Amino acid sequence: MAETERERMEYDVVIVGAGPSGLSAAIRLKQLAAASGGELGVCVVEKGSEVGAHILSGAVFDPKALNELIPDWRERGAPLDTPATEDRFLYLTRNRALRLPTPPQMHNHGNYVISLGNLCRWLAQQAEELGVEIYPGFAAAEVLYSDDGRVVGVATGDMGIGKDGKPTANFTRGVELRARETLFAEGCRGSLTKTLVARFGLREGHDPQTYAIGVKELWEVAPERHRPGLAIHTIGWPLDGNTYGGSFLYHLEGGQVSVGFVIGLDYKNPYLSPFEEFQRFKTHPAIRPFFEGGRRVAYGARALNEGGFQSIPQLDFPGGGLVGCAAGFINVPKIKGNHTAMKSGMAAAEAVFARLGGDAEASIGAALRASWVWDELYRVRNIRPSFRLGLWAGLAYSALDTYVLRGRAPWTFHHHPDHTQLMRAGAAPPIDYPRPDGKVTFDRLSSVFISNTNHEENQPAHLKLRDPAKAIAINYRLYDSPEQRYCPAGVYEIVRPDESAEPRLQINAQNCVHCKTCDIKDPEQNIDWVVPEGGGGPNYPNM
Repeated sequence: MAETERERMEYDVVIVGAGPSGLSAAIRLKQLAAASGGELGVCVVEKGSEVGAHILSGAVFDPKALNELIPDWRERGAPLDTPATEDRFLYLTRNRALRLPTPPQMHNHGNYVISLGNLCRWLAQQAEELGVEIYPGFAAAEVLYSDDGRVVGVATGDMGIGKDGKPTANFTRGVELRARETLFAEGCRGSLTKTLVARFGLREGHDPQTYAIGVKELWEVAPERHRPGLAIHTIGWPLDGNTYGGSFLYHLEGGQVSVGFVIGLDYKNPYLSPFEEFQRFKTHPAIRPFFEGGRRVAYGARALNEGGFQSIPQLDFPGGGLVGCAAGFINVPKIKGNHTAMKSGMAAAEAVFARLGGDAEASIGAALRASWVWDELYRVRNIRPSFRLGLWAGLAYSALDTYVLRGRAPWTFHHHPDHTQLMRAGAAPPIDYPRPDGKVTFDRLSSVFISNTNHEENQPAHLKLRDPAKAIAINYRLYDSPEQRYCPAGVYEIVRPDESAEPRLQINAQNCVHCKTCDIKDPEQNIDWVVPEGGGGPNYPNM
């Protein structure tokens, strides 16, 4: 196998990931080339089986960046069909819902309730019309370097490798995609991005990234319960006052409602289950009526960046750069990151185009600092970390920062790594979650089933333990194996044939929805998520 030559394809720019940032970068590159009367070879490689298959977002969409990228998007049929018409911001107790003033960052006038997956499919069509080559179903598994350490492209993973690491009858060698510049738009906690950050020291002098997990369902609801354009956000129950998180309900067109729950991965109690908190949330008297008589049609989960301004790493390295959620541009108080991701891709395209034209000093970082993204994120930099003080102190500080200081405080709060925050199991109160009713609340396995997740079973595991012994010696003994609970797909399971047998960790990699939470939250950073065979994972419709 090692001697088999890989096919090589040459481009000016290779982009890893067909999300909003990667596709925006590809479109902008082609626009710049056309305006200059030249040609650029641009390729986008995407690990999902199709563009949009792995895309999951709320989403209420701010069209600011899209207006700049494709000003005539309405005429071109962009799937922005449901204007946001009403905002509600609720504080929940166990049985009541108190309506709070909607923070100014969360006002959605001029925005749209959308499926981000469908928007990415449309962006891919626009890119292909400009001549961008897009290859879904091919996972970028390796960064290619020149002898002097410069990034010169990526290689897709070999297909048809068995669990024993040997080629099967279906073996196909991966392809080298060589480029003068390579942009990594892998999304949150990208597997190649991790290696680039370590190799080039991109996080030196910057805060660690901090994350959340978002769990989402798509419902078809009864017509009398549907309010197209309504956006509801909640805080409070079922979380305690020291755990950051909240929910969203967005009413789309066609009788559909997307509902989700987001929990900061700096939570402390190892017994907490984000999936179960989400199911419990749907039983609230103010929430459950939306779903009674309806039908759940899709499920998914993903991690998202919450570090904001102070956690943006260095974006440039020799031969390429980071864009979108690979770097982390979510505006947490606004609960939006798609417009900033798109703008980061556009800015990166402009910097890369200049570098290809001979301007060695052009940088993605400088282009972003000159854009509206930088100011937008700077102004809200202290809001998310203020909630480390608790819900009410965080709300109080956020009001001060927003209305009095207007984001210009002469200080900056800092972040800590999420994986360092778990309490030992012996010091934490267990949480008793109710059984699902199969009508509004559900179990993990039936949820994974409707995510359309699939992986070729005879392949090397894409979830690797750096030190297998730690799974029991540390995670199980000290933290009661929190991976059983923070994984929203039932991937991790402690099994013991009988009471006298030693427990062991079983990894059901077939269930993985590629959320990356395990890679982030494991207390010893012992779990390494890498790409499986291309095309594996969830296949999200309309998410």
